Amino acid sequence: MTATLPGPLVSTEWLAANLNAPNLRVLDATVHLHPAADGGMTMESGRADYDAGHIPGAMFADLTSDLSDDKSPLRFTLPTADRFAAAMGRLGVGDDMPVVIYSGGSMSWGPRLWLMLRAFGFENAAVLDGGWRKWSAEGRASETAPGSYLAASFTANFRDGVFVDQAAVEAARSDANAVVVNALSPAQHAGTGGPHYGRAGRITGSVNVPASAMLDPDDFAFLPLNTLAERFDEAGATAEKDLVIYCGGGIAASQVAFAQHLLGRKPATVYDASLQEWARDPNAAMEADG
Repeated sequence: MTATLPGPLVSTEWLAANLNAPNLRVLDATVHLHPAADGGMTMESGRADYDAGHIPGAMFADLTSDLSDDKSPLRFTLPTADRFAAAMGRLGVGDDMPVVIYSGGSMSWGPRLWLMLRAFGFENAAVLDGGWRKWSAEGRASETAPGSYLAASFTANFRDGVFVDQAAVEAARSDANAVVVNALSPAQHAGTGGPHYGRAGRITGSVNVPASAMLDPDDFAFLPLNTLAERFDEAGATAEKDLVIYCGGGIAASQVAFAQHLLGRKPATVYDASLQEWARDPNAAMEADG
């Protein structure tokens, strides 16, 4: 039996039924972010969580090291094509293999890796709806033995326009056809709550579509499509607009971009460096309430 993904989002039921398919690759992308004393965030690899228990056969995809740019002073920035291809190959992901990605803790890490794969020309990937928390809450199988897919050859062809830089955000701010979207919490957007990334508040003129508003708070699955559409439309990020999405470091933004993809709307772009770059630039416009 070989697996064929039904779409960019797969259910726990689908994954359980297809888990033994020899061509399927399952990746655990868990990372934890913790508030820091300076008001920012510290990061922690989810390797310990993976070692304590993961979906059978899954391998651990480390977004804190192998799958980020080791030359960048910023966290989680997109690696080079060669670095990404080598990491995917070590994880057993070949060009013709369906991939399902999940995470524990925040759901955003699955969409982040999904979007990274798209940025390098790979589209045969899906996110597990509800992630590890839904899987484990349903009492589904787990194991502690590390996964061991055979190494594979992964072709990385970088695609422009999936992730964008600061200049693209500036251009979008003055474009009547575009909307700059903040995926952080309403309190962070207002500048009244943390964590922050050097300056509290938001990119001037941006609207708020929080990543958390994409999910059912009970099981962390994505909300129905009509509800997702309402979340975007209420903020002014309507279907005809070009969306440029940011957050603190491009992670929550990836979840909102993934939700936009589920709606079948124009592909959103993600400001990869997000506020960890923007907020530290004194010339970059920011505003806060109050």
